Amino acid sequence: MSEISQEPESKTPPVYILDPHANRTKEQDIDLSHTTGKIPSWQTVRESVSTRSGWFGDYDYGFLCMPTLPGFTSTRVPPFFGLKDRLPLVLAIIMGFQHSLAMIAGVVTPAIIMSGTGITGLNFSPGDRTQMVSTSLITSGLLSLVQITRFRVANTPYFLGTGLLSVVGTSFIYLPVFQSTVSNMYASGACKSSIDATTGAQTFEPCPDAWGAYLGTCMVCALLPIILSFVPPRALKRVFPPIVTGVTVMLIGVNLVTSGMQQWGGGSGPCLSRPTTGPFVDCPAVGAPNAAPWGSAQWIGLGFLVFSTIMVVEFFGSPFMKNAQVVLGLIVGMIVAVACGYTTSESLDAAPVITFLWVKTYKLAIYPPAIIPLLITYVLAMVESIGDITASCEVSQLSVEGREFESRLQGGIFADGVAGLLAPLMTNSPMSCYAQNNGIISLTRCANTMAGYMCCVFLILMGVFAKFGALFLMLPDSVLGGMTTFLFASVVVSGIRILSFLPWTRRERFIVAASLSLGLGTALVPGVFTHMINYKGESAFLSSLITSVNIILDTGFALGAITADVIDRHGPMAAKDADRLAAEEEGHSEMEHMQIVKSQSAIHNGSIHSTKI
Repeated sequence: MSEISQEPESKTPPVYILDPHANRTKEQDIDLSHTTGKIPSWQTVRESVSTRSGWFGDYDYGFLCMPTLPGFTSTRVPPFFGLKDRLPLVLAIIMGFQHSLAMIAGVVTPAIIMSGTGITGLNFSPGDRTQMVSTSLITSGLLSLVQITRFRVANTPYFLGTGLLSVVGTSFIYLPVFQSTVSNMYASGACKSSIDATTGAQTFEPCPDAWGAYLGTCMVCALLPIILSFVPPRALKRVFPPIVTGVTVMLIGVNLVTSGMQQWGGGSGPCLSRPTTGPFVDCPAVGAPNAAPWGSAQWIGLGFLVFSTIMVVEFFGSPFMKNAQVVLGLIVGMIVAVACGYTTSESLDAAPVITFLWVKTYKLAIYPPAIIPLLITYVLAMVESIGDITASCEVSQLSVEGREFESRLQGGIFADGVAGLLAPLMTNSPMSCYAQNNGIISLTRCANTMAGYMCCVFLILMGVFAKFGALFLMLPDSVLGGMTTFLFASVVVSGIRILSFLPWTRRERFIVAASLSLGLGTALVPGVFTHMINYKGESAFLSSLITSVNIILDTGFALGAITADVIDRHGPMAAKDADRLAAEEEGHSEMEHMQIVKSQSAIHNGSIHSTKI
């Protein structure tokens, strides 16, 4: 009987030590060399490629293709493959392909939006947009290799990378800062645009200088997470509490959903304002295949087709299909769009067969007004990575406490900071850990790093063959909008989930309400706070300072984050919060704090006279 058909063995849950002072000396002496990557021996390679078990093993591959339908649902549980377990090559290829499919949409979407049309995009040509998409895929594959492999920093107790199946990609949280930066550069004249005297329609020219300025500023700001990676994770969580990060992530999602819905309606370019005359009466422009005004039924229908496909796959698809639900939605939308004549081959024709990094380069610069918002974004990405790495350890059946866990957190944050420095050098937006792949690990029970290496190979190949990336640019904006709205709404849900763990006393409700008042208000009414501060003098410093302030005031998540942090730190503290803070300063865990509170309550009520934790 194969292992897949047997009943799963009951495992003893991990036991965590409540006393933070116990075994501290021993934990510091733990050898962590086993967490770094190792080159396989020749014997292992030969057995893997020359035997049937090395290629296929005894895995039940039908499990991955079993749909979730009455009569087809399987109760069998697949075996669990740990980080260093021997994984059959065919299974490693299949699992790696699943992970790459789950990442594609998230990796290429920021590049598509950033290089797109309108005042918040770079307005690049089809060839340059294709290169950005390919660069994003290649960069993701290369930097994921660093996270998965994990290296020790020479002669130090520090590491680079998590050593887990942790993949990296362009985070959506950088989009609002980028869009605010580019729109400000168009408004100030740093990027060129023109207004038609007859129709009043504004046309934006390509602005490679804006991309270079954004990348250069990101490189400077990436030094912050690199430095903070050597700070203990517990201290980072205390400095950036969940009430601040939860509000910020939620507001980022709200901002992004707005962008997704604009695409769903037909595009975020000049046609968004529904002009009555001129070349942008229809989306994407007059003369385009099946062009129609923004918000027309045909655009809404195409987006809803993608959105509903994602829903159907989630409810009835097999494990393999569920892990690729977003890509399947795009494929269905692409088939219908091509069949109905909504696409052109312009981007496909402009793309070379093979490409790589630095085919197109940009002049790096520093844009001072974007520094503060980017620093906030880097900190948020770092705190978000702590949660993602913790989830990766949980689904990989590793401890989420102790010296090894904290070392993986340190290595992951350090690698994210290095990725924030190297990605702009590769002409790509900063990258950080992705959370989507944790769901695949949980569903397939495969946390093996070999699957992660295969995922990296697929991502690099997809980027090298530029025609693959050009396929995404063929899609109408409404097809992308149906997909991105779903992805961006997931960011909102992530913020809500972080907030759900709060005790929700009157104090928490007040802080969240105050933060959302300003953050949501700015997101729903852009520019409401940017008209009260103006400067028309000749001082470059004051002009840059005013621009920085206006970018913060017009970026909902930055305004919300600052508001939440200020009130949380300096506002009145409830008695329960004071007790919790005192417990944290003494080194107690959250579980210990709960026991302390219960014990103090019992003492107060006279039920017991003394308690020893």
